[in-house]
Amino acid sequence: MHVAVAARLAGRPLRVSTARRTGLLLALPAMAVFALLFVAPLFTLVLNSFRTAQGGFTLANYVRFLGDPFYRDVLVHTLLIGAVTTLGCLLIGYPFALYLRGRSPRVRNYLSLVLLSPLLISMVIRAYGWLVVLGPNGPVAAVFRGVGLEPPAMLYNDVAVVIGMLHVMLAYMVLPLVAALDRIDPTLVPAARGLGASGWSCFWRITVPLSVAGMVAGSLIVFSLTVSSFVTPAILGGPTVKLMPYFVYTEATVNLDWPYAAAIGFILVVVTTALMAGYAALLRKRAGALS
Repeated sequence: MHVAVAARLAGRPLRVSTARRTGLLLALPAMAVFALLFVAPLFTLVLNSFRTAQGGFTLANYVRFLGDPFYRDVLVHTLLIGAVTTLGCLLIGYPFALYLRGRSPRVRNYLSLVLLSPLLISMVIRAYGWLVVLGPNGPVAAVFRGVGLEPPAMLYNDVAVVIGMLHVMLAYMVLPLVAALDRIDPTLVPAARGLGASGWSCFWRITVPLSVAGMVAGSLIVFSLTVSSFVTPAILGGPTVKLMPYFVYTEATVNLDWPYAAAIGFILVVVTTALMAGYAALLRKRAGALS
C-alpha cells in the first residue's frame, strides 16, 4: 500500500509537468498571433519614435511633444473625452444591464440586437447620420424650436463627439456588465432582504461589488477605444476638436514625419495604459471596501 502511495506521489510532478507542457503547446498559436499582431508592431513603433528622419537615434521627438503646451493640452483633452465617454457609458449601461438581467431570453435577444445594431453600421455612415440628427435643421433643433427655444450648437464640439462615441461604445460596456451580473448568485439578494437589508443596501453591498469585474472590463474597453478613435471625432468634431489620433494621422500622412507620429502614438499608449491600470486597481479597492 505504501509503495502504491509513493508511486502516485512520485508520478504527480510528472503529470503536472505534462499538463503544463500541453497547456503551453495549446496556447502557442494564440501567443504567436499576439506577438505578430501586437508585440512586433508596438516594438516597431517604439523603435521608430527614437529615430530621426535620417535614421539616427534621438530623444527630440519626445522633448518636442512634452515641451509644447499645445500638445500637452491635446493629450489632456483626449483623456478627458475618453473619461467622459466611459463615465457616460457606465451610467447609462449599468441600469440597462440590470434590466437585461431580469428579462426572459426572448426579450434579452431583442434588446441585445438593438444594443449591437450600431456596430453593424459603418462608422462613417453612423457619424454622418449624427451630422443630420444634430444639425441645425435636424430633429434635435426642431424639438428646441418647438418649445420656443433657440437650438444650441450641437456640431463640431466636444458634445457632438461624446454623443457619437456613446452611441457606439455603449455595447462594449453593457456586454461585460451583463456577463458579470449573470454570474451573481440570484439567492444572495433575497437572503439579504430576508435578514433585514434594504434594497439600496443590497445593491451597494452585494450587486455592485460582485459586478466590479464587468465594470472594469467595460471601462477599459470603452476608454481605450475612445482615446484611440479617429473617424467619429474627425467627422463630428470637425476642425475645432483635435485629439491625439488626429495628430498621429497628420504627422504620418500629411507631414510625413513618421518618427514624431510614432512618438505621439507611444505616449498615448503609455499614458492610457497607466491610467487604466490605476483605474482598475482603484475600482477593485473600492469594491473590497463596499463588500
